[in-house]
Amino acid sequence: MPVELYLNVAVSGLLTGLIYGLSALGLSVIFGVIRIVNFAHGEIMVMGMFATLVLFRHLGIDPLYCVPIVAAALFAFGYLLQDLVVRRIVHLPDYMQFLLMAAIAVMIVSLCLMIFGPDAQGVQVSYAYDSFQIGPLLVDKVRVYAGVAALVVSGLLFAFFRYTDTGKAIRACGDNQTGALVVGLNVRRLFALTFGIGTACLGAAGAILVLLIDVHPYLGPSYTLLAFIIVIIGGLGSLPGALLGGLLIGFSEALAGLVFQPSMKSAVSFGLLILVLLLRPQGLMGKISR
Repeated sequence: MPVELYLNVAVSGLLTGLIYGLSALGLSVIFGVIRIVNFAHGEIMVMGMFATLVLFRHLGIDPLYCVPIVAAALFAFGYLLQDLVVRRIVHLPDYMQFLLMAAIAVMIVSLCLMIFGPDAQGVQVSYAYDSFQIGPLLVDKVRVYAGVAALVVSGLLFAFFRYTDTGKAIRACGDNQTGALVVGLNVRRLFALTFGIGTACLGAAGAILVLLIDVHPYLGPSYTLLAFIIVIIGGLGSLPGALLGGLLIGFSEALAGLVFQPSMKSAVSFGLLILVLLLRPQGLMGKISR
């Protein structure tokens, strides 16, 4: 096969990986601060995809313009979910947290089934079949726009945690909750903000992802599993690691689909996971626990 074909597939894989990374950021943010594993991760992203579908069909809003709207809506959902429900079980054993999030996931799937039905549905934008040609590269416009949108949202998230006082306060809560309470930080509010930010990332990722794939209520578990693979490869709680893990998975899946066959993509992802766990158990950018 010509080298140009490999280059095209690799670039497409990296662009898709940016969306994977944005999705995994939502999981990493919540775990890194609150220490809760969001087992409803994929289902919440599916909510964002269906919300984008509704806005596109009934109001004619392009999915890319839906990103801030859906992110804001899911931020509110995540904030209330943490403050009213999740907060009450944080002190309970881990398996109780798992059962709660699994129950929320089942409720979301059931709600989506009642409203939208079991069939896969998608959007059809005007630029769906257009592409950019850069030398030997021929890349879909949809994938380029989606990748750039995911990169912009990820950049805004990194800037928020690095440069804003609220972002620094959230990081302080994640590093030392007791110390945060001692210096007077409102940990309850900051935890709710954190969960809201994590779900907002999922809303943004869902709004972008609906450009590339059709959505159906049972899509969530596969993306929950994919997000776990990404954050473990990148390092649990590491935001740069989540983005790097998403790029690696997107790149490896694209090449595996070309070199072998599309059904091998998951096998390659799990192979990368096993390799990282064997050689660097804390993840590529994770820290060693002491």
